[in-house]
Amino acid sequence: MAEMKAGAEMKTGEATFVLVPGYWLGAWAWDEVAQAVRAAGRGVRALTPAGQAERAGEAAPGGAPVDVEAQIADIVRVVEDGGLDGVVLVAHSGANMAVTGAADRMPGRVARVVYVDSGPMPSGMAAIDFHEPRERAELEEAVAARGGGRVIPVPPFDPDADPVNLAGLSAAHLAAMRERGTPQPFGTATQALTRPDPLPETPRTLIATTIPLAAVREMGAAGHPVFAAMIGPGWTYRELPTGHWPMFSRPRELAALLVGAAG
Repeated sequence: MAEMKAGAEMKTGEATFVLVPGYWLGAWAWDEVAQAVRAAGRGVRALTPAGQAERAGEAAPGGAPVDVEAQIADIVRVVEDGGLDGVVLVAHSGANMAVTGAADRMPGRVARVVYVDSGPMPSGMAAIDFHEPRERAELEEAVAARGGGRVIPVPPFDPDADPVNLAGLSAAHLAAMRERGTPQPFGTATQALTRPDPLPETPRTLIATTIPLAAVREMGAAGHPVFAAMIGPGWTYRELPTGHWPMFSRPRELAALLVGAAG
């Protein structure tokens, strides 16, 4: 598997923000955030996960599987081969699986994990399990319609049909997401993580955008299997009211929250 593409240079041993995009996108999605983090005097690197954006060809039929494990291995390799310590791993949306797995495997190198409108899945749970049965069936049908590639097609990013998630995005943002987005390897949605027991005590931060923090805490207290893992010791919380893609809708504010969370 080829090494993840970089959006910025790093110095060996430098404490660095490592930014990982969610489904359909690549390192390019973090451009404005990375620029603002860098302007604050912090090291930053944006990564394109296996099978996404300029690496979409890796998910072609007949190739090696592109799944959660493949993307975890990429992140671990970039951090360990780069000699990086004190890393702040940032996961947007569907990158939660790979980032969580990578952080679990190198707790000595990761100073904090930041989840942007996302969170860690419990051990044994795949990303697709988070969906309601009807949504899951629709997703599986869309993948099947693509044929042998086993990829999730790029959505239409229609603000009329999805006003909450696409809140704050301009016509230019939406056009870029449609034009530069690439189908997502289905294995990244269907492969579950087996997490260590006990879990590492790595500090974690949630930056909530589409779901208010009060709702996160309420669902966690009620025992929702995903949200219950997002409350308790070791967690800090920030709120950034906007849509699901704050790296486009509010990049400077997101960068400021990232820098503040890292201390």
